[in-house]
Amino acid sequence: MPKYFRLISLLVVCGLWSTPKTAQAQALIPHALQLDAAKLEQQGLGLAQEAAQLGQFQQFELALPRARLASQLAPGNDKVWFLLGGLQLQTKNYDAAIAALNKAKSLNPKNPDVLFALGSANFQQKKYPAAIENYQAGLKLKPNDPEGLFDLGNAYYMVGRLPDAIAQYNKAVAQDQKFWPAINNIGLIEYEQGNVDAAIKRWQTSITIDKQAAEPLLALAVALYTKGDRQQGVTLGETALRIDQRYADLDFLKENLWGDRLLSDTKKFLELPRIQAALEQRETPR
Repeated sequence: MPKYFRLISLLVVCGLWSTPKTAQAQALIPHALQLDAAKLEQQGLGLAQEAAQLGQFQQFELALPRARLASQLAPGNDKVWFLLGGLQLQTKNYDAAIAALNKAKSLNPKNPDVLFALGSANFQQKKYPAAIENYQAGLKLKPNDPEGLFDLGNAYYMVGRLPDAIAQYNKAVAQDQKFWPAINNIGLIEYEQGNVDAAIKRWQTSITIDKQAAEPLLALAVALYTKGDRQQGVTLGETALRIDQRYADLDFLKENLWGDRLLSDTKKFLELPRIQAALEQRETPR
């Protein structure tokens, strides 16, 4: 599965906002200045809502300037910084994302989603120990979050702590039995360890949950073909690549945590004439 890179749900973040009513002026500050400050914050929150809505449609070039300005107009609002960090995370500006998310964390240290997002930013930069620390901190606040458990499992996977990775994947599935990415990734580990039949069962389960999941379908195809069931393997492989041709790219597979053994078998599989023909047919414009 793609590392299930946790992207902030901009819709959820947007929904957390309601534009506050202007507060009544207090005695020690001039009335006009209090109103101006409140109006500026309202404008900032309005811009943040616009940015969140644009982000939902992946219009990040339009969303980011609004989010940056919102953070200047409402600098004490942790949700604004959370949104800004999320947009920067989605545009792979990881250093800026971490800075914004750390600001959100300083304003509200009890928001687990900020900690999970920090984990994703560190994960993407291959700072796996830092990512593990972020995910663990988030799970202390939200221990039953399946995505957080899955993310921690992936971080453990990347540092070679495979039993710990499997434990986190199993916890994720315990919280959400339809969370096939965790089942899929257990299959990836099983295959690398030579437990091919166990891996096949994991991928079959994943496909039962989501028949349009290209990754376990291709992994199952490769495993079956390599094991000797060539006809079914090729047929499943053709189906998988019709769903998502990105899985024909070995670099893409490696980014999605496929191990050396599976990558080697997949390379041979992708070179088969029928698979090559399927890829060429997909690329030929109609």
